Amino acid sequence: MKKTISVLLSTCLVLSLAACSKSGGDVKTLTGTGKGYGGDITVTVTKEGDKITKVEAKGDKETPAVGGKAITDLPAKIVAANSADVDVIAGATVTSRGIIYAVKNALDPKANPWPMESNETPGEVGASDVFLGFGMTSTGRKGPGSDDKEVQVWSFNQVLASALFDGDGKILYLKVDQVEVATPNYDGDGMPHLSGFPGQGGYNFDSDHDEKIDSMTEDTEDNYKAEINLWQTKRQRGDNYKVGIGTWSSQMNAFEKLFVGKTVKEVEDWFKKYTSDRNGRPLKDGAEDAADKAKYDALTADDKAMLADVTTSATMSLKDGHGDIIGAIKEAYEKKMALKVTEAESMGLGVSFTPRIGPGKDSTETQVYSFNQVYATTLFDKDGKIVAIHVDQLEVATPNYDGEGMPHFSGFPGQGGYNYDENHDEKIEGKTADTEENFFAEVESWVTKRDRGEGYKVGIGTWTSQMDAFEKLFIGKTVTEVEDWFKKYTSDRNGRPLKDGAEDAADKAKYDALTAEEKAMLADVTASATMSLNDGHGDIVKAIKASFESKVTINLKVK
Repeated sequence: MKKTISVLLSTCLVLSLAACSKSGGDVKTLTGTGKGYGGDITVTVTKEGDKITKVEAKGDKETPAVGGKAITDLPAKIVAANSADVDVIAGATVTSRGIIYAVKNALDPKANPWPMESNETPGEVGASDVFLGFGMTSTGRKGPGSDDKEVQVWSFNQVLASALFDGDGKILYLKVDQVEVATPNYDGDGMPHLSGFPGQGGYNFDSDHDEKIDSMTEDTEDNYKAEINLWQTKRQRGDNYKVGIGTWSSQMNAFEKLFVGKTVKEVEDWFKKYTSDRNGRPLKDGAEDAADKAKYDALTADDKAMLADVTTSATMSLKDGHGDIIGAIKEAYEKKMALKVTEAESMGLGVSFTPRIGPGKDSTETQVYSFNQVYATTLFDKDGKIVAIHVDQLEVATPNYDGEGMPHFSGFPGQGGYNYDENHDEKIEGKTADTEENFFAEVESWVTKRDRGEGYKVGIGTWTSQMDAFEKLFIGKTVTEVEDWFKKYTSDRNGRPLKDGAEDAADKAKYDALTAEEKAMLADVTASATMSLNDGHGDIVKAIKASFESKVTINLKVK
């Protein structure tokens, strides 16, 4: 009997130990890291044998109202599932994925290393027909508010959209950037400034961004040029340019990703249905504005879940005083052109800024001024050679410039307006109105040189026809080869292609040193393009280089 009991006790002990090895055993505390929306997320995972018994997540830089929900709720789901393979928390996708990866990093750091080793490459974009479009919209803005001297803040904004479309009009790839230029009393760090034109008295200046005016900017041509030479796009301003829940670039990237696969009409419909009629921002739960709340409440559960996901990464406006992003995308589609390419590995959008003094003065001896922005959208192959390129330009001049169709800017309201040659006869009829209405009207009427059409003549042809010829010339070249071509074959004085019979001694000497083959090539080029590639009108070569420096992989394959 004792032996039997002993055997039974031994058997029970073995079974008990076996059970412990499955549900209990050694307690391990593991740590892991993942990438959240605002920064790194760390987790502490407690395991007893094969069972996850506790998960704690920490992400100090996640937004409390959005990412905070994932940090609070997701660990319990992982414990209940005894696995990191769980559904994300609706509306907090990025933070959820960061927590999930951090848990996997804790459990198996070899398979899920930190820092993450990304082998991800952009998916191949394929289409039988591909079109490239570029759009630009201009918007004037009053505000935000006035400075501590009660002087109004003003700005103007250009939205730039480069897009690839398939034959059905669906967006294959989209890149949006923006130029915002404000009066120097706007206290935003890194904001591009313009004080108006020389002779308008300068403008209040908050030099240390403390919301207090320290001085007036200098009313000089040197300051005018210096301000414009410092202009940058919002993407060029980088990660320091914060907007709401993230940077401008990160939020724009999220919208771009959302719009890929949609037609422009579908993008417009999305904007109309899912953003505030008041400020153009995506709708969110808990809106205080009655109209926004009613519009949100009328949506389906699926619509609300989609918006919750969108607003984890993008909450900024798609159309307000800061700029009309939707309008720029639409214009890119309306101005699209067919591409004759078989493939492209990358695509970039580059911008350059140039101030100009002149040409000359008006009939009252008041100086003419202008500022110029060049936009280059370029597709490159795997070797960095240009396979497609589209260049456009915005030139904005004081209203005493007598060129017909020239976009005008009179300075900001309160600066007195500017001399105006109304009928382009090189005689000043009066001054433009020093009003808010004129400010908005001028900015919103700005159009690029391509949009000015066949009526905009430059030398031997139109600006568009000459730019088309240069674009054709640069196909097959790398950006370095374009720069080398410019350096060798254009005038050091004005950036125009060299020609036989030059009157300038330096141009003549540079041309005479070329080979017969090079002279023949230049004769062919100058039959269709003689305008400058880099002068006061704009730096085209620099914009092309900037497009290469900003390029991203697209892996375009044309079937």
